[in-house]
Amino acid sequence: MKKLLGSASLIISAGLLLLSSCEKAKDLPFYPEGKAVTLTASSNAIAPATTDSNNVALTLKWTNPAYPLDTSTTKYIVQIDAAGNGFKDPLTRTVTGKTDTSFIAKELNAYAVAHLWTFNKAQSVEARVISSYPNNNDQVVSNVVAFTYTPYLVPPKVTPPASRELFLVGDATAGGWDNPVPVSQKFTMIDSVTYQGTFFMNGGKQYLLLPVNGNWDHKYSVADGNLPGLSGGGDFGADLSSNIPGPATTGMYTIFVDFQHGIFKVTNVSQYGLLWVPGDYQEWAPATAPQIGSPNNDGSYDGYVNVPTGGTYLFKFTLQPDWSNALGDGGGGTLSPSGGNLLFPGAGGYFHLKANTQNNTYSITPTNTWGVIGSFAGSGWGTDVPMTYNSGSKRWEATITTVAGDQFKFRANGGWDLNYGDNDGTGKLVEGGANIGDDTKNFAVPAGTHKIYLYLENPGYYTYTVL
Repeated sequence: MKKLLGSASLIISAGLLLLSSCEKAKDLPFYPEGKAVTLTASSNAIAPATTDSNNVALTLKWTNPAYPLDTSTTKYIVQIDAAGNGFKDPLTRTVTGKTDTSFIAKELNAYAVAHLWTFNKAQSVEARVISSYPNNNDQVVSNVVAFTYTPYLVPPKVTPPASRELFLVGDATAGGWDNPVPVSQKFTMIDSVTYQGTFFMNGGKQYLLLPVNGNWDHKYSVADGNLPGLSGGGDFGADLSSNIPGPATTGMYTIFVDFQHGIFKVTNVSQYGLLWVPGDYQEWAPATAPQIGSPNNDGSYDGYVNVPTGGTYLFKFTLQPDWSNALGDGGGGTLSPSGGNLLFPGAGGYFHLKANTQNNTYSITPTNTWGVIGSFAGSGWGTDVPMTYNSGSKRWEATITTVAGDQFKFRANGGWDLNYGDNDGTGKLVEGGANIGDDTKNFAVPAGTHKIYLYLENPGYYTYTVL
């Protein structure tokens, strides 16, 4: 009997468990949706002064979304952004249990400065509120209110140059470390705290920014030139310890300098093609050989090479700074991968080289004399003022005296077959270009005695200095 009673007890227990498991669960609570709130702003045009930085500049108020909970737990996300940006990068504040919030001027201004809004210029702005339960459920977006905000000027992170001028110097530049720098290495001032310029840059070199042309007392530089990515931009400051690393490849680059935030940015405009010119004159070392350049990177190269007296005067072109793709003499002014050595004519000198790797042709023109010719006294467009080559600075030099309205050009070998002028005032020399001093094309040369420097040894890019 004990055994039977035990079995019955087990059956009864199982039945009770089954019955209890089939009981209906209680319904979960249902919370209805809230209503979109109506947002209003205290002003539609906010323009605080610097002295108002700690004062309330904007108050936003909104209606109750009527969630059926304690209103002290309702969550609101307040967003402010530039008009038309779709609240992709907003100034955000989370508010709980209140239907208003205020921003002091320096909060709004810090956001404006960080997003590069123009000082003292009204910026169109939008604001909205997203309401929800505390756990973010049932988010409802308000109407968008519009207003303007005018940022006030705050002290810049890096003090801008008192000269209101900025210059580029360094072996990454067309003028090397020469200071004063060429005409082509001056920035354009956009406003009191931003400068920009587009420059020729030699790949793999360094540079600095100068507040005063011709003076080394102060410079703008970087704290650590070895930081990854710094060649494309980053933080800078006054009189820091390291030169700025230039781009890795030769070409034209736009440099934007922002003193307000203490940052600079380097953007490639165009990359130059390069041909190296190794030869007996520099111990047949492609990696350290002079280069000629293709500004359009289209296989058409141009450049100048100074060849000292002595040796065989033999050379070749290479497509890389090694011997993997060398071009030699194919006969009749042509180039060939299997060709022999090329030859500089005469016993050294200064040579203008052209090469075209599309049709495999080349030319060599001796240019051992360079002169300045123009309307100034001592020339009268008939006589060249001879230039002297400075091998240390890799430039040609002359001195001329001008009166108001005088103009001039550079030319080789005392003739007009090869001459350079400036078409747009950027300092870039163009073969057959406009007279320098034509203020409709470049700039007026002031009256006085001037040192003139001519830079021809950057691959495919030539410039000058008038001091």
